[in-house]
This record gives sequence, C-alpha cells and structure tokens, in this order.
Amino acid sequence: MRKLLLTLAAIYLGVIGLSLMLVPQQFGVGAVPPDASPQLLALLRLLGGPMLGIAVLNWLVRGDASPAVIPVLVGNLVGFGLVAANDVWGVASGEARDVARYFLIVHLGFAAAFLLALQAARREGRSG
Repeated sequence: MRKLLLTLAAIYLGVIGLSLMLVPQQFGVGAVPPDASPQLLALLRLLGGPMLGIAVLNWLVRGDASPAVIPVLVGNLVGFGLVAANDVWGVASGEARDVARYFLIVHLGFAAAFLLALQAARREGRSG
C-alpha cells in the first residue's frame, strides 16, 4: 500500500508542479485572472519547484521499507492535511473555485492514506 501511495502522490505532485511552472494561468483557471501580473505568474511558478521536489522525494523512497521513510510520510501527511483543511475552509466559506470540491476529496483521501501508512510504518518499526 505504501509504495502505491507514494507513487500516486509523486505523480500527482509532479503534475501539479509542472503545471504551476509551465502553464500557471491555465492551471489556475477561475483563480488566476487572464491579465495576471508577471509577478503573480512568477510566484505560481516558484511554488511549482517545491512540489516537484516533494514528488521526486516520494518517488525515490516509494520502495523503501526502512524507518527512514517515516519522515517522508509525516511530511506528506502535514502537506496534504493542511491543503485539505484549506479546501474545507474554501468550500465551506464559498471562497474557493467550484473545482475545489473535487480537490477536497482528493486531498482528504491522500491525507487519510498517509495517516494510515504512517501508523503502519510505526507499527513495523516497533515490531522489527
């Protein structure tokens, strides 16, 4: 399960990171104005870099069964958990784009899966 989860997260974050870097206006349809300033587009591109970094990290540790994978799972749990919380806020307040409802489901799913993977990894660490 952990390998599949880290693989899916790597692909998902890789697509988002590349989209932010290469086509930020198209990726942000409904949130990024058609006449967005170069500074806004530069900021969105800047955010794509760390996404790609986390995607690569997830990809590289996806088959690792050692306790060293635990910090990666914690980082993903925090990241996806905070993004999901932001989605909940945006959807509940009506401030988010309509598509945020779907991303809320995806992000909650990733957060829950990383929580379960982290618990399993910790159990493996205690029994191994």
